[in-house]
Amino acid sequence: MATAEQIKALIRSHVNMNAEQFYTSALQIAAHEARRGHSGLAHDIREMVDRAKEKVSAGNVIAFPQELSGLILTEQRVRPLSSLVVNKALKSRIERVILEFRQQQKLKKHGLDHRRKLLLSGEPGTGKTMTAQVLATELKQALHIIQMDRLVTKFMGETGAKLRQIFDRIRTAPGIYLFDEFDAIGGERALGNDVGEMRRVLNAFLQFIENDASKNLIIAATNNPALLDRALFRRFDDVLHYTLPNKESRKELIANLLSSFLSARFPLEKAAQAGCGLSHSEIDRACRDAIKISILKDKKHVTYTSFNELLEERHAAYQRKE
Repeated sequence: MATAEQIKALIRSHVNMNAEQFYTSALQIAAHEARRGHSGLAHDIREMVDRAKEKVSAGNVIAFPQELSGLILTEQRVRPLSSLVVNKALKSRIERVILEFRQQQKLKKHGLDHRRKLLLSGEPGTGKTMTAQVLATELKQALHIIQMDRLVTKFMGETGAKLRQIFDRIRTAPGIYLFDEFDAIGGERALGNDVGEMRRVLNAFLQFIENDASKNLIIAATNNPALLDRALFRRFDDVLHYTLPNKESRKELIANLLSSFLSARFPLEKAAQAGCGLSHSEIDRACRDAIKISILKDKKHVTYTSFNELLEERHAAYQRKE
């Protein structure tokens, strides 16, 4: 029988419409049952979770033309707004994008358009891609991710033509379009080391995004806003800046992710302090690794010692980079 904490976590994730956490909680129950010798029940739960994930993925994939194969990836991760841990000001601006999209007809009656061209900037792992997933979930749209690095390296000389095809798809196929690693083409045109081809590609992108009249959300994400051409900023309706989580955000993130594996004695304040300087993504990985360790050791809860060791591993990785 699943523990009371596991049942509460399962119900909480369902109420919050957090499918990712729901699957995690269900798999935690399966692991618990397996440890108790109920292997048949554990197997059935895992199979149900796998089938649910496959159903979600299969139902949301839009076939793109062969020439765009590999450049546009369509995914559907259920990420409700409640799962996004960012500062209040940033979350408020994201909520405004959602509200305007939902009420776009009301705005149209007054001759106004909803904001739909967004530039997301900030360090890696601070929530930019997750924001696109949240917007897709809240607005019930498929998320199409354009792989900018592959677009440039694979089709050098044809990049402008590929961009035109992508914007043609944006005009005709509903969804949210994320230009990931956008600085691959968005570099400052005045830089002396830029090549003519890339200047032409950037000029083409500026024209395409300015002339786009679709109703779809277009999102560009960059880890290096300083590298972007200044002309880009005025082409977007909103520019959202992402930062590393503060102490309160780290506490919320750890509590959400550890969920039923978080005991009443776990020093959450101390753990949040130990995570100072790490991104949302790094803390997410440390939490998931800590849960794995607990499961493999047949423990009901994550210990601070093992969690802190995982955080130290993340800190050490950054020190090696520097």
